[in-house]
Amino acid sequence: MQLTRYTDYAVRVLLHVGARDEGDLSSIAEIAQTYDISRNHLMKVVQDLGQAGFLETVRGRGGGLRLGRQANEITVGEVVRHTETGFQLVDCTNCIVRTACTLPRVFNEATRAFLDVLDRYTLADALTRRDDLRRIFRAFAPTDQAL
Repeated sequence: MQLTRYTDYAVRVLLHVGARDEGDLSSIAEIAQTYDISRNHLMKVVQDLGQAGFLETVRGRGGGLRLGRQANEITVGEVVRHTETGFQLVDCTNCIVRTACTLPRVFNEATRAFLDVLDRYTLADALTRRDDLRRIFRAFAPTDQAL
């Protein structure tokens, strides 16, 4: 199974924002520069994550992004389910053996197992090396931004 770029960006945004000290804000421009990805793509991802409650967006001068919930309350599985569409691994609609084949059940079980594992991990688990993440982000951050 391969996750979409959208999910990749969503996880990167949450890691970046989650690595901050509580109360510190991140900006879309900073995150885009850090990861060298399109600001326009990130704006869509951030808006979606904000509407879903994963992020809180603070408007105005000095505004930015922070986690909408505690990192230990955000599971990786929840983020993946939110950002991915359809987990059906195969389309059996036009297959001549679909009425006798049991593989769809196997693929569905595998998908459930995949998501069950992701549900066991939180954003906090991904942030256990927060100091290392901050050091990396600092190296790629715009010079006028401090982590």
